[in-house]
Amino acid sequence: MPSKRASMDTAAAYKDFTARLKLLISKHPTLITTTLSNIFTMRLIGNKTHGDLAEIAIAEFINQFMYDFRSVHVGKDLYRAKAQEEDITVINEITKAEFPVSLKAYGDGPLQLSTDKNFAMFPRLQREGDEISSASKVKRLFDDPAFSAFNNINVLPLIYDEKTQRCNILVFDYVRAREATVRIVRESAGKGRKHPVYRFYDSDDAYVCEVRYGDAAANALQRGLWTHTKNGLKYFDSITDGWIDYSHNLVLVALFSHALISTEAGHSLALEKIKDDIALLKESAGLKR
Repeated sequence: MPSKRASMDTAAAYKDFTARLKLLISKHPTLITTTLSNIFTMRLIGNKTHGDLAEIAIAEFINQFMYDFRSVHVGKDLYRAKAQEEDITVINEITKAEFPVSLKAYGDGPLQLSTDKNFAMFPRLQREGDEISSASKVKRLFDDPAFSAFNNINVLPLIYDEKTQRCNILVFDYVRAREATVRIVRESAGKGRKHPVYRFYDSDDAYVCEVRYGDAAANALQRGLWTHTKNGLKYFDSITDGWIDYSHNLVLVALFSHALISTEAGHSLALEKIKDDIALLKESAGLKR
């Protein structure tokens, strides 16, 4: 497990990265709109296809358009061997800071921030009882190693609304959430959920986030630290400065279908044409080196 100092350094490096990403998008919104349109077009191929392709798309977006950063797609096999949740690794070329990023492509609603692989968070909360409202106890919980997700998980969520074809890149602000939490309450299982949850609330009794059932018997895709993009919006920072519209790129679907039955030589020719197109995008955006 990373030291507290290392976690702070990683959090600072990630915050700097997201600030720079937000600045780039504000200056050149067409670049991210094109990328997101291509990513969500993949849902026409399969309901889960877009999530995996978002990882390589965002990694390439960083490499092509964020000159002070480079990224590496970790891949699923490496991910399963990692101690941390990580889809891509980002390196700041100036400071040499290196940090993991977990990409999430979720609908506008519940959002998983950490899977809590060690089943530590929920049992730790259980030790405190059904309601925790003492400031010292809340602080002690956040300082506990079981809650290291508040310090060293960097989640970059692509939140989408398929009905209206729009996307919002929302980053959960762990620091603000931690500072604002004044009460943690165990609540019963609800609709579509068999297990209880611990919900975190601020001084206005507004929802912050929640920890779902963490026993080994629980589904790994359901337990852990969660939030809700609608209910906890005040604890998110929008990298895209709100919702942006995307559209389906049917040519991309045709390109994929043809590429899957063509040769490597054909792929090489197509790649060169695509590289030329990216160069034109950079030139029109004034990003050419």
